Amino acid sequence: MEDHYHSDMKARYDDLCARMEKAAAKRGRRFQDIRFVAVSKKVHAQRIIEAAGLGITDFGENYFQEAREKITTLEGKLTWHFIGHLQKNKAHQVLELFNLIQSVDSVDLAERLAKRAQERGKAAEVLLQVHYGDEATKHGFLTDEVMPSMERISCLTHLKVKGLMTIPPFLEDPEENRRYFRDMALLSEKLRGFPGYEAVHLSMGMTDDFEIAIEEGSTMVRIGRALFGERI
Repeated sequence: MEDHYHSDMKARYDDLCARMEKAAAKRGRRFQDIRFVAVSKKVHAQRIIEAAGLGITDFGENYFQEAREKITTLEGKLTWHFIGHLQKNKAHQVLELFNLIQSVDSVDLAERLAKRAQERGKAAEVLLQVHYGDEATKHGFLTDEVMPSMERISCLTHLKVKGLMTIPPFLEDPEENRRYFRDMALLSEKLRGFPGYEAVHLSMGMTDDFEIAIEEGSTMVRIGRALFGERI
């Protein structure tokens, strides 16, 4: 059974890489400049090990308790991304375990992370989550909140904002997300020059729309279902 899982995952990963490379080439970009983050929520640690064996080094987790068990037991030089909603009271613990926090959705959370990072003596690397659409369950800054919020966040000396992240609205036609991805790229350019902001990452694009995101400038895609299959 494990051999079947491994070969199945390899085939899926090879197909995903080919599609990423084709999408990047459409815009004259290098496939190697786009980071593949395997979203491993609800995925057993053994399957993460199998994915790492394919050369995947970046893994994204949504839930702190679940992630802590995996991260503390898995060996190897893996890079861990926190991509779920982060409660402020978990800021210290998340900083201990994760390399990049992609889901900073308020100035208050940024301030809490900066304070905890200062106590640790090491700057926290984060992305600001941008919210599109009217879905009440989504978290993040509205587009017109990003600039004034960054003005406040730029004063936080122990916080490095490495770019932006978004989860666009769920739409029947993924092509409709192109406008959001295009807006994200423009927004990131507008933020250049703010102290503490580095336009390194545009984390956008998931299983259903990653090719469109890459065409519009994504530097980091977050893929779960297309790699690991449907979760139970």
